[in-house]
Amino acid sequence: MKLTDLNYTAAEIKAMAQTYMIETYERFDFVAETASGMYLYDEQGVGYLDFYGGVAVNSVGNNNPKVVAAIKEQAQDILHTFNYPYTIPQALLAKTICENIGMEKIFFQNSGTEANEAMLKLARKYGTETFGPEKYHIITAKKSFHGRTYGALSATGQPETANQTGYLPGVPGFSYVPYNDFAAIEQAYHAGVIAIMLEPVQGEGGVHPATYDYLQKVRRFCDEKGILLLLDEVQTGWGRTGELMAFMHYDLKPDIVSMAKAMGGGTPIGAICATKKVAQAFNQGAHGSTYGGSPLCCAASLAAITEIIEQDLSGNAKVVGAHFKEKLATLPGVKEVRGQGLMLGIEFHEPIAVDIKRQAKEQHLLVTAVGQHIIRLVPPLIATKTDCDIALRLLKQAIEKVLPAKPLDHVG
Repeated sequence: MKLTDLNYTAAEIKAMAQTYMIETYERFDFVAETASGMYLYDEQGVGYLDFYGGVAVNSVGNNNPKVVAAIKEQAQDILHTFNYPYTIPQALLAKTICENIGMEKIFFQNSGTEANEAMLKLARKYGTETFGPEKYHIITAKKSFHGRTYGALSATGQPETANQTGYLPGVPGFSYVPYNDFAAIEQAYHAGVIAIMLEPVQGEGGVHPATYDYLQKVRRFCDEKGILLLLDEVQTGWGRTGELMAFMHYDLKPDIVSMAKAMGGGTPIGAICATKKVAQAFNQGAHGSTYGGSPLCCAASLAAITEIIEQDLSGNAKVVGAHFKEKLATLPGVKEVRGQGLMLGIEFHEPIAVDIKRQAKEQHLLVTAVGQHIIRLVPPLIATKTDCDIALRLLKQAIEKVLPAKPLDHVG
């Protein structure tokens, strides 16, 4: 849908949204009208280099032709039918996902927060039915982010932040420990704990990867105690960190893993995968979703995941991400660059991240800010070294405008 096809101006569309929508987002001041590959285009056809990727969603590129074709083809056959009959896209997608990431069972949802809700429900049902009614407690990490619905929000270790202020009390049965601190998990464990839930890379927490030793110790601890390891891969999954799933960096397998974002190619879909043993707790009627696993979204997801696998976009993320990470460290005002693959965070000495995000948009580069100190970069996984070099130049220009008095001699 384009403005040229309608009797509205860009200003009228923006005013309409401001009048009728509950606004909880800081908007980019343009109408996103079209998109292709690495670029988002406004109502005047001006291109913006997309290094926020719909927040790690558009991993196969904006409007990937194969995803668009899959949607068009499926739309001609069937859009929706709930989960009573079998559908071809759903079965094919289930097989593709489970076989490529080494998991046994899958349940489809509509989003990342729904996937995490399903993961929490499955873990608690498994715990209470296997061990008794008190076995439901879940340990998560401080500065984590698991979603905005009540279970996922309660699992999020960010008390007294904008994510939770005004919504408490949350769902009981959670405790929070420092990330990458195994001793804290040992201290927090008690007889009522059924699971430990972690992100392999904390995204909203500032783009902090788990260390190899940490996740290895957590996996062994879960095995020793007979409890579950839950991994939230909503943002890290499907090539983002340089492997199909981030847990593959750590030579382990979770009991349940959640996913969303990149798996849909731009359509709303999420899922959990689980071992067969744990999955049995979701017996008939125990959980459900009206739209989860819809033929349309499954067809789009199958096309997107096939692209990620066949084009080795995880390998591209590893190579291009390493190149980009090294270059980002040369920018002025940078304290540290962190991340894996094409999930990178730039931490600045000064609280200037939001100003840089806004100024980057003026340079026709789209990025996101995490708090006041960190810029997060999650571009499409089709990004090339040339794309990253362009983004680096635009970021430098944005930083220079925010920090005009800082010496820039060390910047290449």
